[in-house]
Amino acid sequence: MNQQITFLSDGGDTVRELQLYLNPQAEHLLDWFHVSMHLTVMNQMAKGLGPEESESRAGTLKRLESIKWYLWHGNVFKALQRIEHLEMDLEEETVTGESAEKLRKALQEFQTYIENNQRWIPNYGELWRAGERISTAVVESAVGQVLSKRFVKKQQMSWSRRGAHLLLQVRTRVLNEEFREKFEEWYPGFNTQSEDQARAA
Repeated sequence: MNQQITFLSDGGDTVRELQLYLNPQAEHLLDWFHVSMHLTVMNQMAKGLGPEESESRAGTLKRLESIKWYLWHGNVFKALQRIEHLEMDLEEETVTGESAEKLRKALQEFQTYIENNQRWIPNYGELWRAGERISTAVVESAVGQVLSKRFVKKQQMSWSRRGAHLLLQVRTRVLNEEFREKFEEWYPGFNTQSEDQARAA
């Protein structure tokens, strides 16, 4: 009960509220995997800017790298400044096209995301050098592989969305040691029948 716990989350309110409820004294960190994922997507958008905007593309990629560097070192103030500067640059340069519009929108959403989660952004570089966990990338990847494989229709035992949801409900009950109690609630006579069969054998 006294063990120090560190929670990593994607920054969503519902997940964090649950974590705070379970252990208010725990350390709460924004998962670097999700921060990095946002930046990777924006990098791809920046690379999609047209050839006539090569100068803007190079400047945008450099700014994004700078934002990533500041966030990696826990300097949220500087990172938010760089985000604002990049937003202004994109507006002033009047970069047009679908990729540019998507990038502007993604940048605004990312700014809100960082502002809402800034109190849970540590110095990732320092924690990483100390051998601390800063990301759930390995777990996310494993879960993603299992789910994507199971949802393939050609798979011998493929899952439907409803089936996957029900399976996760059962697994959660088992982990919380509530499954037997719930099962007996659903099937009141099951336990009695099992005992009668055991005595008869």
